[in-house]
Amino acid sequence: MRVAILHADLDAFYASVEQRDDPALRGRPVLVGGGVVLAASYEAKARGVRTPMGVAQARALCPDGVVVPPRMSAYSAASKAVFEIFRDTTPLVEGISIDEAFLDVSGLLRVSGTPREIAARLRAEVRERVGLPITVGIAGTKFLAKVASAVGKPDGLLEVPSGGELAFLHPLPVERLWGVGPVTSAKLRERHIDTVGHVARVGEAALVSLLGAGAGRHLHALAHNKDPRRVRVGHRRGSIGAQCALGRRPRPFTEIEATLDALVDRVTRRMRRAKRAGRTVTVRLRFDDFGRATRSRSLLKATMQTRTIADTARQLLTEARPLIDNRGLTLVGVAVSNLDGDGHVQPSLFDDTADDGLDVAMDAVRDRFGSSSLTRAATIGRQLGPSVPILPD
Repeated sequence: MRVAILHADLDAFYASVEQRDDPALRGRPVLVGGGVVLAASYEAKARGVRTPMGVAQARALCPDGVVVPPRMSAYSAASKAVFEIFRDTTPLVEGISIDEAFLDVSGLLRVSGTPREIAARLRAEVRERVGLPITVGIAGTKFLAKVASAVGKPDGLLEVPSGGELAFLHPLPVERLWGVGPVTSAKLRERHIDTVGHVARVGEAALVSLLGAGAGRHLHALAHNKDPRRVRVGHRRGSIGAQCALGRRPRPFTEIEATLDALVDRVTRRMRRAKRAGRTVTVRLRFDDFGRATRSRSLLKATMQTRTIADTARQLLTEARPLIDNRGLTLVGVAVSNLDGDGHVQPSLFDDTADDGLDVAMDAVRDRFGSSSLTRAATIGRQLGPSVPILPD
């Protein structure tokens, strides 16, 4: 049986919802955000606006851009409507985020037509029922379907024909390979490895020597379109996290700590809502020179306690302070991984369980009166930014 995988990706999702709901915004450069651009319409992207860019910088590039505040409830509602269409198309849907998913239509070819016909109907239904543009890539692997949708944007449909995978893939720039960010791209291009085809011809041993065992083997496989992963249904997320763009203004370390604490509050509340406890805490940093760093620590046992996770995250942040002082910080994030399956936490005779009662009480207040009804004193008067919608766990 021929494997046929669709990668469906809504175009400039937040901005498209705003343009859908306000006809005056259609055809105009739209910037969704406050201090930081969370999303930009294609009219704004054409002027060089990217996310997460400071609004002041975006306005310099796009003086006629219209800044609109984010409406997370509207984006969540639109996402749910689109995912209903995905599941009407095939039961084999793997959500990646609220605006993209993989769909396996391999078993539908006799009853629903060719993959291209299925994708065309899906795009038409999303446009008619939800009012949003969506791009669909079609290929025999998840990796190539995602590449096809990226190349086909905006509002397009691109199928990679069976037998023509490498002819499509190899002329593309190395940045199209999953895992090739600015650092890896620079290493490859310094050695005149500019396209996916160049990566394929280099050989696995040379890539391992240049990039390390994991990255080298990964890129070598992708450059030959080797991706055995199948669309997984009902797969629970491996981590729960949140992040906040800080802009390029220098900030005192105490303010960064307060932001991290607020992010931990957000993450642990989501964990308790999903009944998922975790063991590994990771702090993510992006510096003013666009470099990135992560710091992780695993706990002895899984927890949902805000204080335990906040204390660990602060320790990791403090360890990274020399880097922050030297390079500046534009983004901080925190994630908890190694999540258990059912939220069961083994109690200990030596743990202070008072925090559990406090967490539950604070969750109840926020659920009833809103997320901003209770906040830390250190964050009063500071905007963390809206909580980004995520797929149900």
